[in-house]
Amino acid sequence: QVQLVDSGGGLVQAGGSLRLSCAASGRTFSNYAMGWFRQAPGKEREFVASITRSGGITYYADSVKGRFTISRDNAKNTVYLQMNSPKPEGTAVYYCAARRVGLPKMATAYDPWGQGTQVTVTS
Repeated sequence: QVQLVDSGGGLVQAGGSLRLSCAASGRTFSNYAMGWFRQAPGKEREFVASITRSGGITYYADSVKGRFTISRDNAKNTVYLQMNSPKPEGTAVYYCAARRVGLPKMATAYDPWGQGTQVTVTS
């Protein structure tokens, strides 16, 4: 399996921008499709975005479509989540996750996971 380390979280104003990174090590990164999820206090972990192994296809939750962009650099073993115009309801711990085949939206379908990075959006 790959090992994943999330970074880039912090405090951001609504309407601002923030870029999250997820660095992979251990196995061939390009063999894994990747997803970003988030979990707010007291809520279930929810799908945010996902990307195929080559980066050619991406999917987004309706709540972030048009504002967030997922991308990957297989040469750098890293997947990114560019967050533009985040909203206060997007305050959560953001996690990246990997799986070998397919891009389901269920968190339980992904393994392994990064440790998460806190994003706080202020109004």
